[in-house]
Amino acid sequence: MEGTPQPPPRQGAPVSDTASAPPQRRYDDLRALFVNCTLKPSPERSHTQGLIDISRGVMEAQGVRVDQIRAVDHDLAPGVYPDMTEHGAASDAWPVLYQRVMDADILVLAGPIWLGDNSSVMKRVIERLYACSAILNDAGQYAYYGRAGGCLITGNEDGAKHCAMNVLYSLQHLGYAIPPQADSAWVGAAGPGPSYLDPGSGGPENDFTNRNTTFMSWNLMHMARLLKDAGGFPAHGNQRAEWDAGCRFDFPNPDYR
Repeated sequence: MEGTPQPPPRQGAPVSDTASAPPQRRYDDLRALFVNCTLKPSPERSHTQGLIDISRGVMEAQGVRVDQIRAVDHDLAPGVYPDMTEHGAASDAWPVLYQRVMDADILVLAGPIWLGDNSSVMKRVIERLYACSAILNDAGQYAYYGRAGGCLITGNEDGAKHCAMNVLYSLQHLGYAIPPQADSAWVGAAGPGPSYLDPGSGGPENDFTNRNTTFMSWNLMHMARLLKDAGGFPAHGNQRAEWDAGCRFDFPNPDYR
């Protein structure tokens, strides 16, 4: 009947084209860093790069300033100290790359699956991120607080969820905020076969992967926006310097006055 109020659309029902209208929020003051943990040095083709490019395009369309590192191109010394040249390494590129990490509101670690697990380069990058995890920010929190993290995984063998769990756990343990659906992956048929960018793989056209990559990209932007507008993650109950001084943030401590 004309004029009769219509019920709201049920959850999961198709929505109108207005859902794709640009949001009111702005993202052009955000920075994102993608770290490609492929085993292939530049300029070799990286299938992981193909998936990075989709997420990067979504963010750049909203004005996000995007930086990118192919980790294998840099001399990252093994170890868990901020500068491994102070611990016997002949050289170490991490101190310079760390500044690029800290300039970013969003960090996306991306890499391939090998033997059902993350690449050795991915593990090296996470170790070097961990090397700086004890550094404190101006609020006395661990340095990575106030930033959003996500991951992208590619391969033609099983293990995408296992790899994503490892990366996302590592990022949140270091202090990154992980939004909903903060990972995406493409995995081809088990066994030898085409990889993501190979002709006939179906990877770039895969709706499941494209949807998840888009959702991940937007959720990272939303999370970074919330954190930036709030002035970072609230600094109470998580300040290492205060804890070391005796403050226990409601944890019983009769010795603290």
